[in-house]
Parts: sequence; structure tokens; C-alpha cells
Amino acid sequence: MRAYNFSAGPATLPLEVLEQARDELTDWRGGGASVMEISHRGSSFLGAAREAEADLRELLGIPDHFRVLFLQGGATSQFAAVPMNLAGPESAADYVCTGHWAQKAIDEAARFLNVNTIADEVASCYTTVPDRRSLRVTSGAAYVHYTANETIGGVEFPYVPDTGEVPLVGDFSSTLLSRPLAVERFALIYAGAQKNIGPAGLTVVIIRDELLGRARPGTPRVFDYRAVAEAESMLNTPPTFSWYMAGLVFQWLKRQGGLKAMAERNRAKAELLYRAVDGSGLFDNHVDPDCRSWMNVPFSIDRPELEKVFVGEAAREGLLNLEGHRSVGGMRASLYNAMPIAGVEALVSFMAEFERRHG
Repeated sequence: MRAYNFSAGPATLPLEVLEQARDELTDWRGGGASVMEISHRGSSFLGAAREAEADLRELLGIPDHFRVLFLQGGATSQFAAVPMNLAGPESAADYVCTGHWAQKAIDEAARFLNVNTIADEVASCYTTVPDRRSLRVTSGAAYVHYTANETIGGVEFPYVPDTGEVPLVGDFSSTLLSRPLAVERFALIYAGAQKNIGPAGLTVVIIRDELLGRARPGTPRVFDYRAVAEAESMLNTPPTFSWYMAGLVFQWLKRQGGLKAMAERNRAKAELLYRAVDGSGLFDNHVDPDCRSWMNVPFSIDRPELEKVFVGEAAREGLLNLEGHRSVGGMRASLYNAMPIAGVEALVSFMAEFERRHG
């Protein structure tokens, strides 16, 4: 029996997808070879790549005037690629800081342009996001960047910021495909694959056509969005296995009923776990209820010496990877698309029994 894997990333994948990949691993589509062994420029893989893009476009309702790029590396590479593609060295861009990953994006962008941090939730210890009415976009900013969900702090935006005519950039690494998204409100969306898309090593970028071709001089071609788009994401050898797996996940999502169905499931999973934490006398979550993440639920125990005990006992019960991020400690349960409701029910049951014994 498979364990319930609450890892924040690389994260659990749908069992159906893993089983299909297993069955196709040595002989993909009757070709006598693995998908990992064939040319990315051959007709078989090109067909699968185009099908994956078409499925992603269908799931998210991506308008025709957006390009979809499948890139090597993780979302961290986009912390540099975004300013290199959207702004010159003397330009300025607005950033919103809501925690660890937003700060990482700010630090990297500051190497390439002038950063205006237009909101910083440090006063709340990053347990909130800015009120939507408080955001003031800087006149002349090249773009506004925000991190839709902080995987470490468990904070997510319940709204899409209104930036007027200034292009909006969103890091959606941990929430893309977890619910419907109004893609047309953005200039650029990026997401690492290892949460809701597929294995690590792949990053998806969704960008308006009009923003292509703005890369500053000296930008490496592998980071130049227009060059990558013109090569259909095959400027160099792409991460073919991760791309193939992403395509299987997109097909799985369609079979589940699409993103509206996933939103209902994900909301239900999160609400179940938050109810258990809030109703407990032992466990705590300090995030403002108005901006609690559906995907990543950090929680702590009033008696910190019990946290390692909790994680160890949970693992023996088949509830894996519940340790909090090394920078904050505590516990964290990640509830990405592939986590079934049964996994959350098992965790909630274990928490109740643990509190009965240790509370």
C-alpha cells in the first residue's frame, strides 16, 4: 500500500499517472524504446509535446495571444529571467513581499534592475498578504511581481492584484492547476513543475505575445523568451521525461473534471485540516484565516519537544514528509492535487489520536 506523501515538493503524483508511466517506461507507444530514449525532434515526441500544450491551454483557458513555454530548471531561474526579459538595467519593477520565496525573487531581481518593494508583510511575521486596496503601483514600473502562494509560510493571495496598465507577473509554482485562473489578467505566469504539474526539472512559463522580444542585450539565448518561443521550447534538448509526465498529469486532470472539480476537492481538503487544527488544544496555525493556503498547511505544537515525536509516529503510520521547512521548523502538510481526501482524513484521525495521548 502506498503511503500518503505530504511533501511540499517534489510532491506526490497521481497514482494513475505513475502506473501509466510504469507501464510505458520501456516501450512507449509501441516504439520499442522509452520516451526518455527517443529524439525530442522526432514526430512521436513532438506530437506528445503539442498535445501536452493543447491540454494545458484547455485546462487553464489560455487565450491565443499567450505563448506557453516548457523550460528546463526550476522556478528560481525565472527570478532572473523575468527581469532580463521584461526590463532594462536602468528600469524599476514593483515587488510584493509575503515571505521566503517572494524575498528570494526580490533579491535576485535586484541584481538586474531597481526593485521597489511596494508591500512587505514582515510586521505580521508573514502571516498575511496586503489588503488589495493598499497596493500602490509605482508610476513607470516595468512590471509588478507577486508570489501567489508561499509554500513555507502557508500564505496565499485570495485575490489577483489590480495593477492597471502595468504588466502583472505571478509566481504560481505551488497553486497553478489547483483551481481555475483568469490567465488574461496577467502578463506572465510561471510555475515549477514539482507541485501540481509533474516531476522536478521543468518550469512552465505563460507569457503574452507582446512581451516577447524585449530581452536586454546580453541575455543568454536559453533565457530569452522569444528565442525559446520561436524554437517551440526546443532551443536545446528539453527535459523530455518531465514534459511527458506533465502531459500525463494534464490528461489526468481532464479526467477528474478539470480545474473547477479540482478546486472543490482542494478547498474541501484544506477546510478539513484547518478545522482539525483550529479545534485542537495542541496544534496551532498562525496564518490569517483570510489568506490561508489551500496547498500548504503549516502547523505547530504548543510543546515543541513533541514535534519530532509527531513526525516520527506519523511516518510509521504511512503519513510521510510532514516536517516543516528547515528555516521555520514545526510541521507542514502539503495538499496538492494528487493528495486524495482519504490522506487528509487519515492525517486528521492521527492528529486526534496523538492529541489524546500527548495533549
